[in-house]
Amino acid sequence: MSQPPVPDGAVWIAGDRIRAVGRWPDLKPARPARVVDLGEVLVLPGLVNAHCHLDYTDLAGCLPPPRSFTDWIKHITRAKDRWTVEDFRRSWLRGAQMLLRSGCTAVADVEAVPELLPGCWNGTPLRVISFLEMTGIRARRDPRQVLAETLAVLERLQHPRCSAGLSPHAPYSTRPELLRMAAQEARRRGLRLTIHVAESEEEFAMFRDAAGPMYDWLLRHERDMQDCGGVSPVQHLHRTSCLGANLLAVHANCLARGDAALLARHNVTVVHCPRSHRYFGHPPFPWQRLLRARVRICVGTDSLASVRGQGRCRPELSLFDELQELQRTQPWLSPIRLLRMVTLEPARALGLQGRIGELVEGAFADLTVLPGAGVRSARQAWEAAAAHEGPVESVFIGGVRVWPTSPRA
Repeated sequence: MSQPPVPDGAVWIAGDRIRAVGRWPDLKPARPARVVDLGEVLVLPGLVNAHCHLDYTDLAGCLPPPRSFTDWIKHITRAKDRWTVEDFRRSWLRGAQMLLRSGCTAVADVEAVPELLPGCWNGTPLRVISFLEMTGIRARRDPRQVLAETLAVLERLQHPRCSAGLSPHAPYSTRPELLRMAAQEARRRGLRLTIHVAESEEEFAMFRDAAGPMYDWLLRHERDMQDCGGVSPVQHLHRTSCLGANLLAVHANCLARGDAALLARHNVTVVHCPRSHRYFGHPPFPWQRLLRARVRICVGTDSLASVRGQGRCRPELSLFDELQELQRTQPWLSPIRLLRMVTLEPARALGLQGRIGELVEGAFADLTVLPGAGVRSARQAWEAAAAHEGPVESVFIGGVRVWPTSPRA
């Protein structure tokens, strides 16, 4: 992703890291004892999913079609209330397996059930950054208590491959005090922060106009609405000191004038989830405004609770499926840009540049292998990779083949 495609390429792996990348004839004299010829394939960095909810994988197709975004929130809340921790665990692991077979090697996952960790981390070879979700509105809990409990969980989580961050859920579901304190604590500890923001027109109306279905629903549930009126959701994050280079702002579909510039000024990364966007029928994603402002944009899968299947086929968590949706709706996006939004850009957003998302010396040996028969040029390589559908040929994490679990004959 950081240099042109290499024909007749080779990746030299030492331990769990890449030692060199180049043409096979150039690396051949110094090759190690064991050589694996993958055949006529495309080798690219393992994909990086910038936003996911592995917990909700098994909710695919279980929710009735929503009449509104607020309606969907009610449906998923009721569905989650019926699940046990074991239900969430099965769902999490099934989602992780879907990501693996579709070429993903790292995922920024919002974790609503911290009891699953670190057990689920040990149940997958994926590199997982679990963003511990915080709300507190529904239970009317004190923001200090919510944050203290989350930090206690975070401090117990030590893992050689996985890590954690903080996720105040969204401006509408989180008190301003919790947003402010979480942002301050994330900066102090050097943590990444992820927040759903400006996802729907209902959320936008709630903050700008102090009106609309979401405003009315939360008011009935005794949410303090004094933070609503006169600002956009992005501006609300700004006044609670959440905007910064460590923030992944998920969705950002509904922006007021100046919001894109505000995000750019604070080096915020925006994560777009194309299939979820289509599911809700949100307003067109503000591509041009964000790109003109030079905001980094990544792609995520979101959860399968907000993705429709094709025909009778249940949907899968797949970044390649997200790229297919983008090619259908935004054909002007180049294959290079598409692939960078699921490799290099999310790696940078997560503070993992040089370690994941690109094939460079010193990076983890995380590789995705795609069919490559018939590819004869750099342009064809980019196009074939961006257009891939279905399971991949194989996946390596830390130099170990993890998909399929045994080498194919």
